Amino acid sequence: MNNIIRENLLEGINFTYIPQDKFKTTLISFSMITPLSKEDAPKNAILSGLLTHSCKKLPLLSDVSIKLEELYGSSIYSSNSRLGESQVITITAKGLNSKFAYENSNNILELSELLCEMIFEPDLDGEMFKNENINQEKRELIESINSEMNDKKLYSRKRCIEVMCENEKFGIDPQGSIEAVKLLDSENVYKAWKKLLSSSIIEIMVIGLAAYEPIISEFKRRFSNIERKNIVSFKTEIIKKAENIKTIKEARDVTQCKLVMGLRTEISEPDEDVYAMIVMNTLFGGSAQSKLFLNVREKLSLCYYCSSKYNKHKGIMLIESGVESKNTEKAKEEILSQLKEIKIGNFTDAELEETKLYLSQAIKATKDSLTSLSDWYIAQVFSEEKESPDEVIKKINEVSREKVIGVANKITLDTVYLLHGKEEE
Repeated sequence: MNNIIRENLLEGINFTYIPQDKFKTTLISFSMITPLSKEDAPKNAILSGLLTHSCKKLPLLSDVSIKLEELYGSSIYSSNSRLGESQVITITAKGLNSKFAYENSNNILELSELLCEMIFEPDLDGEMFKNENINQEKRELIESINSEMNDKKLYSRKRCIEVMCENEKFGIDPQGSIEAVKLLDSENVYKAWKKLLSSSIIEIMVIGLAAYEPIISEFKRRFSNIERKNIVSFKTEIIKKAENIKTIKEARDVTQCKLVMGLRTEISEPDEDVYAMIVMNTLFGGSAQSKLFLNVREKLSLCYYCSSKYNKHKGIMLIESGVESKNTEKAKEEILSQLKEIKIGNFTDAELEETKLYLSQAIKATKDSLTSLSDWYIAQVFSEEKESPDEVIKKINEVSREKVIGVANKITLDTVYLLHGKEEE
């Protein structure tokens, strides 16, 4: 964390300044982090869009667009994501570094003030959001949920997580269900907004070059009018091993079966073995040189695609593949066979070094984007020590062969989910 400045502004509110002189733009992000819940998830999800489309001073989206153009073509956007068993609502502003904004040396400060206007002074009708704005956001959120359902690969991944973690908060969709979104109204979304500002963990981040003290002052001024109380706490439930294997099959109109397997790894943040598990996952199915890609897909032609992904915050691994119906059982057996190969150490030192090199290059690429850097540090919000990409690369390269074998042997299969065509029922 060299040269990185981090301050606690108020209880549960942290500010981080990451100076970067390689970019002509500066990014300011405001993240509200709260435990996932079925009741609050859709309210928070709709707020992520609602807060970026208007504010009290600029009630129309066209007004916002004109103002952003005046600020050298700046942009404001939002995201709604899951981090461990928490929901993260992030409002981000990105604009031309004041150093290059020759006609406005306060460009970034003005952008941060606009960001605050949108977060703290939304377009309200008394103590509720305007119905026309709520209805528009509900339509857009429902469209987003429907598009995910129509994306069979994404749908299958979500269903596997729901089945695997049905009694855990991780199984809650951060967008909520269509039925829950339809029940939202101006008043309960207003209450959710007030609740986030008063009780969520808040991470404010500036990446690039900026005079950050005035930005801190602006946020402090805004929070001086908000009573911070009942600050949330976080704890992600980690289930170490799968007690039994859940097998779920669903039929839909698909021509290509989707096979998703969920596994418990026993290892999650802040375990030191997280780095070994990252290497192991990449060697197994996280790259085009992995065991799954080279053997299951290329050599045996059992899948159209086959890869694995490790979630270090929850300690689970997902293996996703697209297969023909006649090959589903063969593909499953071969995927597990490739995992066994790593468990018994059947991989070369050259393969291990290639995996580390691939990871190192992928992590280095994080430094080439302000958004990627922002996501990198937000992902470490629950970590006691914040690590730079270079620090993680160093730890990746220190992972030994024995460590990879050791963490592989901790993995247990939890859930097998198959989405197949209706004609196969």
